[in-house]
Amino acid sequence: RRILPQRGCSSAITDATTATLEEKREGIDRPNARPIQLEHRNFSPDPLRKLGETVTTNSASNRLSATQLETYAREGFLILNENVFAPEKFDRLKTHFEAKLAALDPTYRPEALDVPHFTDPALFEWLFADEVLDLVEPIIGPNIALWSSGFISKPKGDGKRVPWHEDSAYWKGYLEPMEVVTLWLAVDASTTENGCMRVVPRTHDDGFSDYVPVDTAKNVFPTEISRIEQFDRLSVPCELQPNQASLHHGKLIHGSPPNTSQKRRCGYTMRYMPTSVKFNSEKMGGMHQIYLGRGRDLAGNTYADPTRSYEELDFVRRNSGKKLH
Repeated sequence: RRILPQRGCSSAITDATTATLEEKREGIDRPNARPIQLEHRNFSPDPLRKLGETVTTNSASNRLSATQLETYAREGFLILNENVFAPEKFDRLKTHFEAKLAALDPTYRPEALDVPHFTDPALFEWLFADEVLDLVEPIIGPNIALWSSGFISKPKGDGKRVPWHEDSAYWKGYLEPMEVVTLWLAVDASTTENGCMRVVPRTHDDGFSDYVPVDTAKNVFPTEISRIEQFDRLSVPCELQPNQASLHHGKLIHGSPPNTSQKRRCGYTMRYMPTSVKFNSEKMGGMHQIYLGRGRDLAGNTYADPTRSYEELDFVRRNSGKKLH
């Protein structure tokens, strides 16, 4: 029986890997929620320039080498063993996160702090930082939109497992085409000891596998790719020190084991797409929004204001149980 992935509820490496991957789904059926009415406007990230004006940077083409770009295209991911931010800028982000975590409702698990930027405009200091966008631009081009972000904090001792999944499976029908890159920034050291992310190389040619239910008491998500027998053997650990990052394609198969160590493991996922991707806001019931980070719009999308806190949207999402991953 086919189970579709839910939230809150390239070629393979070998022929054997190919046998474990499911055929493409025709689509994901989702209830048609009534769109909520929010005031949005096309917002330019730089108030000194007009929306639609292209901005070029000198450093973007140099932040990733040709070899790194080839690796990302071939494998579907890239591990960056260098600091993303200057130490003081990274320390500000970590301090900011610690304050958010301390204020978290104790009834919420910290593994999935979804879209915190909707109500926390301060996060755009890092989401729209040149240090980040210059890593993304060589992959998706100079016209960049923020698709989503989220903190994934596994507490020491009982951090939940993240089941094998593709990010794209949660976004089917929302984006056309499905072209998203995630920068996974290590807030804490992320190692095999405390449950670092693991990726299955060269599995980013599909993105829409079949899923089966898993135990939500032990897993962050309630579903997992149905055939996972070889993923543990074929997967690669993305071990990172604080302020280092990895990049992965939206269709890449990945997951992570539980954190049973005495060290917390937190990462900040920053997800970007080229502005040539069309966002289907109505299909999401108006419960999500995107932001223009660099360049100009190419698909007729509407962009939210990164200087504004959207408390009303957060309220609707929380009451609907809507999460994006």
